Amino acid sequence: MNLKKELPILAIVLLPFIYLGYVWNELPSKVPMHWNIKGEIDRYGDKSELIIIPFLLPLLVYLIFLVVPKIDPKNKLNKMGGKLQAIKFLLTTLMSILALFIIYTAKNQSFTNPNYIVIIIGVLFIVIGNYFKTIKPNYFIGIRTPWTLENETVWKKTHKLGGKMWFIGGILIVILSLILNKSLSFTIFMIITGVITIIPIAYSYLIYRNEVQ
Repeated sequence: MNLKKELPILAIVLLPFIYLGYVWNELPSKVPMHWNIKGEIDRYGDKSELIIIPFLLPLLVYLIFLVVPKIDPKNKLNKMGGKLQAIKFLLTTLMSILALFIIYTAKNQSFTNPNYIVIIIGVLFIVIGNYFKTIKPNYFIGIRTPWTLENETVWKKTHKLGGKMWFIGGILIVILSLILNKSLSFTIFMIITGVITIIPIAYSYLIYRNEVQ
């Protein structure tokens, strides 16, 4: 591990931990832990539950990207070089922002617009889609179906299509979340997520059938 390259990412991972520690004494004993799609609080929990947020979001994502290339049987991820590092940086940053936002809303006990979470996820889709075509065949990251893992051509074609769909889908999610009401925005988000997930999987099967014939 190149510590010089990792330090900026580690700093980003630590931000939610630092912020949580900073506001800890200001937090009430019971804080909102869940909101419905209308932005209304529907569950409270002990403030200690917030501790898990930085662990599950930026830290877990960072550790996955740290460990997976080392156990990749074909060592394809390491061959991505700077692109893998860029993906790790961007995804860890987005998870850190999400963790900060969750802690902030819990502290202020207000979540006036659930669309903010949807927008962050939309940006995540854009980032992933932008890098899909650069991901080498592997068992951990990408559209891993039996057909993409079996055939490198199927992997490339599937990720080319998937990358375009996730990128466009992410843009649509962000734009529509800014102009639609909360309930409709969430419905559209679920539909787009389903489409950009299911179609590349089905496409990988169809491409594989054509390739093996």
